Amino acid sequence: MSADDRGALRVALVTPYDLRTPGGVQSHVTHLAAALRARGDEVTVFGPGSDEAAAIGRSLRVPFNGSVAPVAPSPRAARRLRAQLRAAAPDVVHVHEPVVPWAGLAAVRADVAPVVGTFHAWSSDIRAYRLARPFGRRVLEGLAAAIAVSEAAAGYHADALGVPVSRFRVVPNGVDVARFAAAEPLADIARSGQPTLLFVGRLEQRKGLEPLIRAFTQLKTQRPDLRLYVVGDGPERDRCQQLLPARLRADVVFLGRVGEDELPRFFASCDLYVSPALGGESFGIVLLEAMAAGCALVASDLPGYRTVARDGAQGRLVPPGDPRALAGAIGALLDNPSLRAAMAAEGRRTVAAYDWPVVASRIRAVYESARAG
Repeated sequence: MSADDRGALRVALVTPYDLRTPGGVQSHVTHLAAALRARGDEVTVFGPGSDEAAAIGRSLRVPFNGSVAPVAPSPRAARRLRAQLRAAAPDVVHVHEPVVPWAGLAAVRADVAPVVGTFHAWSSDIRAYRLARPFGRRVLEGLAAAIAVSEAAAGYHADALGVPVSRFRVVPNGVDVARFAAAEPLADIARSGQPTLLFVGRLEQRKGLEPLIRAFTQLKTQRPDLRLYVVGDGPERDRCQQLLPARLRADVVFLGRVGEDELPRFFASCDLYVSPALGGESFGIVLLEAMAAGCALVASDLPGYRTVARDGAQGRLVPPGDPRALAGAIGALLDNPSLRAAMAAEGRRTVAAYDWPVVASRIRAVYESARAG
């Protein structure tokens, strides 16, 4: 089928990352697939060894951009993907992080349909990426359309690949606004009456949990009833727990990973959402989730975060890796409930433009343009 009477499309979404591992790209692909299916499109997801995708090979954990990426780097996976795409005969192929080996090149070489690529990443270090410029340019030239999730991501990839930034159309990440907006606070947290901070993210160095732990320790001297909930897991967990003085460890609750249905309730239960990332953030999906749930923010002043939030509007943006600045911003907002409420209201207004049906419509318009071209 090329398109039915309702204009439905057969879409192949390709991810280089295993969907079993939590991450921003994986979340984007999963929610985009659901939004397109809700419109009536037929969507198949292709990616490394996952029950949720048409598997193209086993994933290996490879260090990348201060994190660990679960990719299938084998050329055999690329050959398998090409064969699967040819068998699926989609109307459009949409590959995410197309310069990550080898999904993007395989999708372009399958030559079955126009290929759209979404570039998600951003980093302050561009040297390694520039070394791969010939490969990246080859992939980019094979795309019918190139999307970047933010101006920061567009500039990063344009600089690395040596192309004009206008080569990229900016279409942001999305968020399921209704799921977070309707969340009920967790009774045991709400009943406590204690001021509560929330951190959500993988516990790795670049997510900045250590500066938050140090800021929390400073804040406790004046706010003995303050609590911090940490959602997520990773290699920094034990070290950050050890940074806490023994007397404070009961006030920092490490929850590990929580279910998709439970996560919005933690956002709805906190007084402030804190995202102290040190770098490597091309966007601010977790900031959108917090805004949708009605949280004011304290976050690092990073290009990707400035895509969705402004200092003094939805919250406060502070220099990354500065516990004192972080503690100062948190303390000022805890002391001013009316300002927090105003920032939360601005966040709810802001997030409407990032609701998944809105974002999916914009992406689908790129598909139609790619097919027409």
